[in-house]
Amino acid sequence: MEKYTFLCDIAKEMGFTNAGLIAAENIPFDPVFRKACESNQCGRYGKCWTCPPAVGPIDELIEKAKKYSYAVVYQTIGEIEDSYDFEGMMKVAASHNRYTRDFIEKTKDNWKGDFLHLSAGGCHYCERCAKEDNQPCRFPDKALASLEAYGVAVSQLASRVSMKYINGVNTVTYFGMCLFNDAEESK
Repeated sequence: MEKYTFLCDIAKEMGFTNAGLIAAENIPFDPVFRKACESNQCGRYGKCWTCPPAVGPIDELIEKAKKYSYAVVYQTIGEIEDSYDFEGMMKVAASHNRYTRDFIEKTKDNWKGDFLHLSAGGCHYCERCAKEDNQPCRFPDKALASLEAYGVAVSQLASRVSMKYINGVNTVTYFGMCLFNDAEESK
């Protein structure tokens, strides 16, 4: 796993506050986190290809994620005016998603096999997802599912990569993760 620490350096260069590596077998999964999606707190349930239920059954997604060897976990911590600063939260989320896509572009040639990027709060690549118009995804190579859609227990994941889940008053924190296999295993 040590040979992949350079990916953490790249993540920080892309703008993430922190980055860490974890063996995929140590990623905490719990299907109950899909309930957050099903409660539709974000308003995207059933309206996005990378959100439930369209993203797929939770058990299948967890099994898919468990087929990888390692993951780079990355975090964006942003300052907001107060806990009601929704606009500030969305601004930090947009930065996090931009960093994620930059990280994908910068690193996609570093491994030969398949990889899976998961981010915070669903895709948000298109202003309006094609799912809402009963059309196929317009940018499947840019689409991102959320950690929660895959049942990742993010607060536990954070502690396992030595990051804080909550980072103080007037901050908001977003996480993402890239799962991948060892380049030698992918040959």
